[in-house]
Amino acid sequence: MSSAPPTFKPFTLALVQLGQIGADKAANLKHAREMILKAASDEGGTRARPDVVVLPEVFNSPYGHQHFPVYAEPINYVPGEAYDTAASPSESVRMLSGAAKEAGVWLIGGSIPEKDKDGKLYNTATVYSREGKLVATHRKMHLFDIDIPGKITFKESTTLSAGSSINYFDTEFARIGLGICYDVRFPELAMILARKGCHALIYPGAFNLTTGPLHWELLQRARAVDNQVFFSMCSPARDMTAGYHAWGHSMVVDPMARVLTEAGEDEEIIYAQIDPQAMHDARAGIPVTTQRRFDVYRDVAGDA
Repeated sequence: MSSAPPTFKPFTLALVQLGQIGADKAANLKHAREMILKAASDEGGTRARPDVVVLPEVFNSPYGHQHFPVYAEPINYVPGEAYDTAASPSESVRMLSGAAKEAGVWLIGGSIPEKDKDGKLYNTATVYSREGKLVATHRKMHLFDIDIPGKITFKESTTLSAGSSINYFDTEFARIGLGICYDVRFPELAMILARKGCHALIYPGAFNLTTGPLHWELLQRARAVDNQVFFSMCSPARDMTAGYHAWGHSMVVDPMARVLTEAGEDEEIIYAQIDPQAMHDARAGIPVTTQRRFDVYRDVAGDA
């Protein structure tokens, strides 16, 4: 059974729609670090500094199953055990930990290809506290294996294995649930996270130019309104010279399915003020959280 979530308090969320992701991993990490620090600045006092900064899916590598084995890194994180980020075998983890500490923010470090001790590869998100501690990971649960004739064919399971755990983390202001990209199409995950007390769900993602215009906004608004939580996905910027063309349009949605902020296609940092009152009002006005009929149908969160 999960512990009680922290009291939901206002916070500022920053999404880094990262561009310039190329073949040089060192250059990718350097640019990501620069953008984290830029996102965390107060622009000379012109705006509030964010509490949470988010990077997109697979930010240290070109996106594609053929690239994942080449760019994969060991992380060796075990929940509940002490983890020395400074001695991490992952150069991406070391960079992200240092950037979170330097910026003084909670950091959802997008995702990277991870290689475990058995040689299996995963698409893994990592989360860091303001002190730079690695506090949570999430391995993408649902692998993106699709074939839309004449549009796009993509099979992550060619190289990746699927994660098998449901993950969230607590800050001093909210409980935040994790997913990655294709996970958003499976409402059970969002339902379970919400019923475990998450106030916001944040999924790094990289929809493409076929699925993006169809379902990127629709799915986020659906997951938000179904569960009366804040929902957000952070995409890479679009690069038409790359092998995979990301949709972009990173966004934040409130518990009434209103889009609070949305990026365009290019590299951009967007900000959203997360107000708990919006969740409280949604749940009081349309009380689906107390009107579910678990006497008729099963609570999917009951076994998780």
